[in-house]
Amino acid sequence: MSEDPNRATAAALLPLVGGAGNVTSVAHCMTRLRLGIRDRSLVHDEALRALPAVMGVVEDDTYQIVLGPGTVARVTPELERLLEQARSHPEPAPEPAPATPATTADATTTPGTTTASATTAEQLADRGAALKARQKARNATPGKLFLRRIANIFVPLIPALIGCGIIAGLNGLLTNLGRLPAAVPVLTALASGFMSLIAVFVGHHTAKEFGGTPVLGGAVAAVIVFPGITHITAFGQHLSPGQGGVLGALAAALLAVQVEKKCRAVVPAALDVLVTPTVTVLVTGLVTVFGLMYVAGEVSTALGTLATWLLAHGGAFAGFLLGGLFLPLVMLGLHQALIPIHATLIQQQGYTVLLPILAMAGAGQVGAALALYLRLPRNRSLRTTIKSALPAGLLGVGEPLIYGVSLPLGRPFLTACLGGACGGGFIGLFNQLGDTVGSTAIGPSGWALFPLVKGGQGLATTLVVYALGLAVGYVTGFLATYFFGLGTQQRAELNTAPDAKAPTGTGAEKDTDKDKDKDAEAGAGPQSAPRPAAAPPVTLTPP
Repeated sequence: MSEDPNRATAAALLPLVGGAGNVTSVAHCMTRLRLGIRDRSLVHDEALRALPAVMGVVEDDTYQIVLGPGTVARVTPELERLLEQARSHPEPAPEPAPATPATTADATTTPGTTTASATTAEQLADRGAALKARQKARNATPGKLFLRRIANIFVPLIPALIGCGIIAGLNGLLTNLGRLPAAVPVLTALASGFMSLIAVFVGHHTAKEFGGTPVLGGAVAAVIVFPGITHITAFGQHLSPGQGGVLGALAAALLAVQVEKKCRAVVPAALDVLVTPTVTVLVTGLVTVFGLMYVAGEVSTALGTLATWLLAHGGAFAGFLLGGLFLPLVMLGLHQALIPIHATLIQQQGYTVLLPILAMAGAGQVGAALALYLRLPRNRSLRTTIKSALPAGLLGVGEPLIYGVSLPLGRPFLTACLGGACGGGFIGLFNQLGDTVGSTAIGPSGWALFPLVKGGQGLATTLVVYALGLAVGYVTGFLATYFFGLGTQQRAELNTAPDAKAPTGTGAEKDTDKDKDKDAEAGAGPQSAPRPAAAPPVTLTPP
C-alpha cells in the first residue's frame, strides 16, 4: 500500500523546519501552514521551496509554508500527529536536511559558469523576497501590526463562512427553482446558524489573539446575539439581537481583555478565579449593552450604506479604483482592514459586494503572467515557474506569481494592476446597472469564488457577470503586459539568459551533458521548478 501523500509531505517538512523540538505551534489558514519556530537558523528555506507540495515560504509573525487550498488542511493534522509522536518519544533534534538535488542545481555553480536560475527564476524570487522583507519592515508599525492581528481573528472563521456560504447558495438555487421544498428549511438553518452566532466566535478569537481568556471574550460578545436584548432600551430605542454585529463583538472582546488584565494585576491570587471573570463579564457587558452595541450598530449601518452607495453611484469608476489599488494595499498591509468590513456586509446583506471586485486583481495577475510566458520564449526557467504557479493563480492564490514573477520585474506588476482595475470597473459598472455581484463568504478568489457568488439578479446572470469580469481582467492584464510590460532591453536580457538554449533541432544537440541535465531539470515541471518566495494572500486570508 502506498504512503498517504499528505503524511509524506508532513514527514518531509518536519526535518526541514528543524524537527519537532523546533516547532512551538501549528496552525493553518486557507493556503498556508503557520508554524511557530524556536530557532530560525535550523530552518532550511531552499530545501523547503524545492519540495513538490510547497508553493513558497514566507516569514512573518509565524513561519508560513504555502501549500495551497485543500492541501494545507490535510497536511496540518498529519504534521500535528508526527509532532505528538516525536514529543512522546523524545529523540535528539535532527539536523536540517541538506538541499535536494534540484535545489543544489539551482543554487550552486561551478567556477566560470552560471546556472539558469541564478539569472532568471531564482533571481526574481530573491528580488521578490527582498521586496517582501523590506515591505515587512515598513509594515511593522503599531497600526499595521494591529490590523494584522485583527485579520488573524477572522482567519479561523473562513472555513465555516465558506461552507455556510455554499449551502446558502444551494438553498437559494433550490428556492428559485421550486425544487425539494422540504429541504429548504433545513438548509436555511444550516446556512444561517453560524452567521447568527458569528459575534460569539469573533469575541472568542479576539480575546485569544490579544492575550485574554477566550471564553470570556465569547461570553461578553454573546450578549449581542441574545434574543432577550430586545427588552433593553439604550439611547432612546430598544436594542435588537445582532445589533453592532462583528464590530460590536470585536470592540466588546477587546475591552474584556483590558478589564481582565487590570483585574489580574490587582486581585489576590486566592480570589482571582471568582472575582476576575465576574468583574470582566459584568463591566464589559454593561458597557456593551449601554454603549458599544448602539455605536457599533450605527457604524455597521454606515458601512453597508456607504458600500451600496459607492457602487450604485460610482459604478465603473469605484470598481476601477478598488480593483486597481488592491495589490498595492496588500503590499502596504492595509488590505487587512477590509476583513471586518466584508464580515459586516455578509452579516447585514448576506454577501459582500467588495470581494468580487477585489478578486479581479488576481485576474490581472494571471493575464500578466501569461503575457510574460509568451514574451520570453527562450527563458525556460522563468516559463517553468509561471507554468507551475498559474493553476494556483487561477484559483486565487496569487503570491507565487506576484513575488516570484511580476513584482521583481517591476512594470509587469503595474500592468497586472491595470488588468485588475479594468476587471473591477466592469463588475462595478454592472453593480451600478442593478446586476449586483457579491460573495457569501471571504477567502476564495478567482475560479474558486464561483460557488459563493450571489447577487441582486438571477444566479445565472450573476455568474455570467463575474465570469466576464474575470475575462476582462485576464485580457487587459495580458495585453498591457505583452505590449508595455517589458522594455526592449529588459526583454532581450531575459531572452538571452544562460538557460535560453536553442529549441530542439536548432542547435540544442550541441549542448554539453551538464547543460542537458539542466535543461531536463528546467523542463521537469512544478516538482523541479524554482519556487518563488510567497507573500500575504491576495484572497483576503492572512497568510
